[in-house]
Parts: sequence; C-alpha cells; structure tokens
Amino acid sequence: MNDPTQQFEPHRRELTGYCYRMLGSAFEAEDAVQETMVRAWKNFDRFEGRSSVRSWLYRIAGNVCFDMLRSPQRRARPSDLTGPSTADDMPGPPLSESTWIGPIPDSLVAADPADRAVTKDSVKLAFIAALQKLPAKQRAVLVLREVLDWSAAETAELLELSVASVNSALQRARATVADLDEGVTDDRDPLDKDQQELLDNYVSAFEAYDLDALTHLLHEDATLSMPPLDLWLRGADQIRAWFLGTGCGCRGSKLVPVAANGVPTFAQYRPSEDPEVWKPWALILLDIRDGQIVAQNNFLDVERLFPLFGLAMEYRLPKATA
Repeated sequence: MNDPTQQFEPHRRELTGYCYRMLGSAFEAEDAVQETMVRAWKNFDRFEGRSSVRSWLYRIAGNVCFDMLRSPQRRARPSDLTGPSTADDMPGPPLSESTWIGPIPDSLVAADPADRAVTKDSVKLAFIAALQKLPAKQRAVLVLREVLDWSAAETAELLELSVASVNSALQRARATVADLDEGVTDDRDPLDKDQQELLDNYVSAFEAYDLDALTHLLHEDATLSMPPLDLWLRGADQIRAWFLGTGCGCRGSKLVPVAANGVPTFAQYRPSEDPEVWKPWALILLDIRDGQIVAQNNFLDVERLFPLFGLAMEYRLPKATA
C-alpha cells in the first residue's frame, strides 16, 4: 500500500482513549497518538505482519505513554492533594496544567452514542484519577484487560511480559482501583426522565442564580473543585456560601450542554461588560448519585478547553425570528 497511514487512521479514536486513560490528559493523549502515528509511518517498512496493524499501533502507543510517564509527577484531582477549604478561603495561584486530571470530549474516544455508552464508565474522572495511582505497567494491564477486553496472552505479548506477570499485575491493579475509584456517577441512560429533569432543574437554578433551588439538588456532602486552583469545597452549605461570596461573579451565567467523560457536562459563560455577550468561564462536569449531584468539577482553563470541545469563545443570545 502506497500510503500506510490509511491503515492507521481507523484506530485513532481507540488509541486516543487508551492514551487518555494512561496519561489523564486529552492534550497529552492527542500528542501521544500523533507521535504514535509518526513512529508507525517511519517504521512501517519494518512491520512484518506477524501481528495486526492494530496491535502494532497499540505497542507503539504504549511505549510512547511509558516514555511520557517517566516524570515522577502524576496527575490528580484537587481532593487528592489537599483537604477541603471553606467558602471564606481565597484560592491560591493556579497550579501547572500538568498537575491535573483533565476532561476529554466523548467524541475523541468513541465514534457514536452506542460506543459512548459502552466506554463511559472507563473515562469517568474518578476512574481516570484512580488509574494515575498505579505504576505505568499495572495501569496498562488494567486498561488492556478490563477496559479493552484483551486476553492475558495478547496483553503479555504487547507489553513484553509473561502471562503470569500480567495476571499478577491485574490482580494488584484491581485491588488498588477498588479502593480508590469512588464510582460516583449513576450508570443510567442519559435520556432517563428523572436524570433529565434533574439536569433541567440544575440549568434553570444556575442561570436564575436561585441558590436555594440549586442547593436542593446537591447531596449534603457534595464537592466543588476548580482546577487549576487547588481549592475545593465539601458540603452543600459551603458550596452555596461560595457562590454567594467569592463565586458571585457566576450570577447571570449561561450554560451550554457538552459531551465529556461520559457524564453530564456544561460550558459555563459568565456575563461580560457587553450586556449581549457572555464569556467562557468553566467547563462543568457533574457527578450524580441517587438523584442528587455529588460533585461539580469546574475546569477553568477555558483558553485551551473550549477550542478542544469546539466551543465558541463567546455566547450571544439567539436572535428572535420574525
């Protein structure tokens, strides 16, 4: 074949999902996949066909990720780094982007809604955060075996390990993740009537800045986090007080639904000096359990995240039609 990249592109989404679970960042995952494609193109003449192109690409992608994971720093969530703050605390300076687990568009890891329904559990922030606590090889084994459903023999060949080593690594990884993965989001149909009603009420309360109604939707121990700030809050009362105090600039915001990490997500635009224009403020990922919001994850790096999600850098009210 004259252009080997034609064999590579059909695997881009699944490779992006693999690299995202390994690295915890959509941006690093895209970089890793691009580097995988470059290495594959440069070395295609050495590909002997003893495995499928897909397996060969996964081997390259795994090596790229292992190279990128040599840094001792592991991505985390604010709750992994500090204890909860109070609504009266002022946030410190933003920490480096490389500190945090980041969100990823559903479209980058799954082609259609059916695929997204299958993969959503394995891209939730809690699971991605738990994966980052594992050594790189254990992380790869868990993703390949549990998420991608590779056999022990296939995984062993890919990672150049024995089957016994793969099984041992999987057992240790399972035990660690079972302790760390909070599994906070309900496994429900995104079109479930009750959940859709909850989300509609959330949008209405947030946009009206009706904090009594908003607080009613929160679990009493709900959390609010705001990467790249390390400050995070626990408790519906603390979150309410935050929005009435330091976070009062959110009054008058508009929310636009987005698809990220298999959970309900909204792009938040806050009012600007121009009364007809709202500006990006946060990407909000919600975790829901038992009909209540248990976590609101606000990602504030909108200059990078909004373009990644194909979101406009301003919001205007739709013009009325005659």
